[in-house]
Amino acid sequence: MKKRYRYTESGLPNVWLANGFTIRKTNYGEGVSIHDVDGLHRALAQALANKPRLTGAEVRFLRKEMGLSQRGLGELLGVSDQAVALWERKGRLPKTADRLLRLIYVEHDRGNAPIRTTIQRINDMDAQENEKIIAEAAKGGWTTRLAA
Repeated sequence: MKKRYRYTESGLPNVWLANGFTIRKTNYGEGVSIHDVDGLHRALAQALANKPRLTGAEVRFLRKEMGLSQRGLGELLGVSDQAVALWERKGRLPKTADRLLRLIYVEHDRGNAPIRTTIQRINDMDAQENEKIIAEAAKGGWTTRLAA
């Protein structure tokens, strides 16, 4: 019987791979190569979206699959980033937030344009938060631009 692999790298403690991976011996011990990690993560997220309730690790997994920060997910759900952090740590989120998060993921995965646009806008705002504003004096007044 082929050995199963406990895939903890996903951040989920309860995922075991029956196949789709290769174990190789290296100078530093065993190394594992996962085939089609993106496809695996999508399948895991779809399975989570169909669960009755999410754990904290599962909330984090779905959030990261959508490329959202805790702040970004909080904005989507109408709560603070501290609430999202608490949910991820303690695993207890309100039933409405749980259902809404799963719905948002499903629609994101299906390519729902308004959902994807909203998520991209939130991610762009998060990225801009760390940018510098460069102001330059120019003929006729000041101009500004954002820089990393």
